[in-house]
Amino acid sequence: MTEPRHFLQLKDLSREELDYVFARTRWIKDKFKRYEQYWPLQDRTLVMIFEKQSTRTRLSFEAGMHQMGGSAIYLNTRDSQLGRGEPVEDAAQVISRMCDVVMIRTFEQTIIERFAANSRVPVINGLTNEYHPCQVLADIYTWIEHRGDISGRTVAWIGDSNNMCHTWMQAAEIFDFKLNISTPPGYEVEPDKVGVAGSHHECFADPMDAARGADLVTTDVWTSMGWEAENEARCAAFADWQVDADMMKVAKADSLFMHCLPAHRGEEVSADVIDGPHSVVWDEAENRLHAQKALMEFLLLGRVSGS
Repeated sequence: MTEPRHFLQLKDLSREELDYVFARTRWIKDKFKRYEQYWPLQDRTLVMIFEKQSTRTRLSFEAGMHQMGGSAIYLNTRDSQLGRGEPVEDAAQVISRMCDVVMIRTFEQTIIERFAANSRVPVINGLTNEYHPCQVLADIYTWIEHRGDISGRTVAWIGDSNNMCHTWMQAAEIFDFKLNISTPPGYEVEPDKVGVAGSHHECFADPMDAARGADLVTTDVWTSMGWEAENEARCAAFADWQVDADMMKVAKADSLFMHCLPAHRGEEVSADVIDGPHSVVWDEAENRLHAQKALMEFLLLGRVSGS
């Protein structure tokens, strides 16, 4: 049996493979927009395992699998034996014998790595504490759709050094762009935990310096899932890290703004930015659907020719 390809971190695919996935994303999205049926995954089954809450991840994967001709099954740890202490390794052995691809949204990266190590089918990271590769896959595609190649550009990450920040750090290495990072004191990035060489990112104490001259400014909520007990302290610490109109003014005039959503207007981003002319957050959200369809096609079928 051929060893399955997994997508647990963005760097699990090469630059050339990611470029192929983006080309397929464009083609698949175009078919979708023209209401043309495309069912390459007919009779294939996706199992979605959720330990964390979700709106966009569940909707985009479930709808995407149906649109590709397959079916999707939703599981959460409260309603399955995983919630009663079944070993991850055992669950992987059983689940992967009953489906064609698995998407997992959980806490520690080690959980999804253990599952993948015992899976007979591809495993996709739908979000962990450490990484969110499907979101950044959609984000990079959204940039390409609006501005073309991201290589050589400057991206500013403003806010928490969370799973999104970590994945953007990997993206900078893969796609050869500069990443400016600004986080409040005490929330700095730890590059050794991200698995990147560090040659493509720079950290700034002042978020305005990070945003200055940027082609893309992006952020996320100040309090990620699992850190709700710190919300009050985080809101105080991050008060000067809001992406507002003044910050966008120091970025390039044609810069874009992205946010993985859900967003809190008045906290990490002002309403006039997320709802303003720089914002592409709705395209970004929709592109989760199309990028993940292309990803599943690639992991299950490899390179598709003649389409």
